[in-house]
Amino acid sequence: MNISTLGLMKKKGVLITGFDAVEREIKDPSSKVCGIFLASDLSPKSKKEILFLRDKFCSRLEIAVLPAGMEETGAILGKKTGIIAVTDEGFWKSSAKDCEQL
Repeated sequence: MNISTLGLMKKKGVLITGFDAVEREIKDPSSKVCGIFLASDLSPKSKKEILFLRDKFCSRLEIAVLPAGMEETGAILGKKTGIIAVTDEGFWKSSAKDCEQL
C-alpha cells in the first residue's frame, strides 16, 4: 500500500482515527467500517484490545498492519494515531491487499 493513499481517504471523509472513536464504531451494530489499519509500531496492548473488540462485536471485520509507523501516519493525517478505521469498501479492498492481515 502506498501510505499517501491515507491522505486521499482523509479528504474523502472515509477514515475514523484513534482508539476511542474506532471502539465506538466497532460496538455500533449499524457501523459501516470495512476494515481497520494498525500502525506497524502500535503497542501490543492496543493491538490486543482492538483484536478483542473485533472478535466480540464484529468478527467479519478485517484488520491489517500498515507498512508505516504512527509518526508517518500522523504526518499524513495531521494527527498521530496508530488505529485507523476505513468506512469505504473500495478504498479498503484496494489498499489492504498489500498489507499484513491479522
